[in-house]
Amino acid sequence: MARLYLVRHAKAAARFDEDPDPGLSDEGKEAAVNLALDMETIGPMQILTSPLERARESALPLANRWGIQPEVSAAFSEIPTPPEIAEKGIKARGPWLQQIAGQKFAGQPPIIRAWREGVVGMLRSARYDAVIFTHFMVINAAVGAALDDDRVVLTHPDYCSCTTLEVDRRGLRLVSRGQEATTKIL
Repeated sequence: MARLYLVRHAKAAARFDEDPDPGLSDEGKEAAVNLALDMETIGPMQILTSPLERARESALPLANRWGIQPEVSAAFSEIPTPPEIAEKGIKARGPWLQQIAGQKFAGQPPIIRAWREGVVGMLRSARYDAVIFTHFMVINAAVGAALDDDRVVLTHPDYCSCTTLEVDRRGLRLVSRGQEATTKIL
């Protein structure tokens, strides 16, 4: 059995509909350091991170405390924007995310369903404990798989919140949800 700690990245310097890959804000950098202090005693263990800058920067303080190098995994990247939305520009991403938030994965385009299957497949294949620095929608996909719930959004994880899952031969099991955001992102 493996225990997986899914950490939503710290607060970015720009919104997702303003910059496709912002780093952390000053507030986010401070929160990432505080998170590392809080999580230091559970490891060291493998650290995986989304390739996006805000997730990689969020992982660094904990990786430095443990003296390890985070492994970048595209499987834990943010939900992809379908081409027909992307061609409208970055500002179209926000309304699209708000629209799908109340829907189910079964009704989404193939690119979105494949992304979810990739996320869940990577989590189910875990054999060792790990901390995974990732994104709002990835955590929702994971929680949904653990609860056998097809809704796109089931939880609103706050920045630097930690959702804990266990993986065994039966699949994913939700151990605990991370702290919910006080203001809704979507």
